[in-house]
Amino acid sequence: MNGFIGEFFGTMVLILLGAGTGASMNLNKTYAKGSNWLYASLSWGIAVTMGVYVAGMLGSQGHLNPAVTIPYAIFGLFPWHDVLPYLLGQFLGAFVGATLVMIQFYPHFKASSDEAAGNSVGIFATRPAIKSPVFNLLSEIIATFAFVFILLNLGNFTQGLKPLIVGLLIMVVGTGLGTTTGFALNPARDWAPRFAYTIWPVPHKGNAEWGYAWVPMCGPLIGGLIATGLETLLK
Repeated sequence: MNGFIGEFFGTMVLILLGAGTGASMNLNKTYAKGSNWLYASLSWGIAVTMGVYVAGMLGSQGHLNPAVTIPYAIFGLFPWHDVLPYLLGQFLGAFVGATLVMIQFYPHFKASSDEAAGNSVGIFATRPAIKSPVFNLLSEIIATFAFVFILLNLGNFTQGLKPLIVGLLIMVVGTGLGTTTGFALNPARDWAPRFAYTIWPVPHKGNAEWGYAWVPMCGPLIGGLIATGLETLLK
C-alpha cells in the first residue's frame, strides 16, 4: 500500500502543479496568461521535484511514471508484484490532480469561450507542434530515452537533493527536446488528465484529441525500455 499511496499523492501533486501551469499560461484572465516555454519547462520541473519528494516521504520510489516503472521491472530493477499498485497510483493520482485544476480554474474556463481563447486539451495533455505521427513518436522516444537514461544514473532519486536534480533534468529535457511534442515522457501524465478533460463538464472545452494519444503512450514506454536496456548492458 505504501507504493500505491506514495505514487498516488506524488503524481497528484505533479499534475496539480504541472497542469495548473498549463491552465495559468493559456486561460483568459489569469496573471500568467501568455507566459513562455521557459516558464512552462521550469514550472513542470519543479512540479516533478515536489511530486518525487512527496512520493518518497510516503514510501514509494518516486517513479510517478509508467515509463519508469515498467522498464525497471522488465530489466529486474523493480519487483513485478509492485508494478500494478504503482501504475494504479500514477493514473489515479494524475486524474485527481487534473480534476483539482479544473476546480481551481473553473471561472477561467468559463471566461475562455473556445480553443482560440486557450481552452484546449493542451492544458492537461500533450499536442504536437507539427503533426507528423512518425516524427512525433520518435520525438517522444528520444526525449524519454534521455530522461530515463540519466535518471538511471542518479541512484535513489528520492533522497536528499536528488529530487531537485530530477526537476532540473525535466526542465532541460523540456527546453532541449520538448518543444516538438510538449514532452509527455509519461503515459499517466498524458492519458489520465486527457481522460479527466474528456468526462468532466469543463465549460467551453475543446476536443480531447484521442487520435493522437497513442504517441504519448507508446513513445515514452519505448524510450524508457531502450534506456533501461542500454543501461543494463553497459553495467
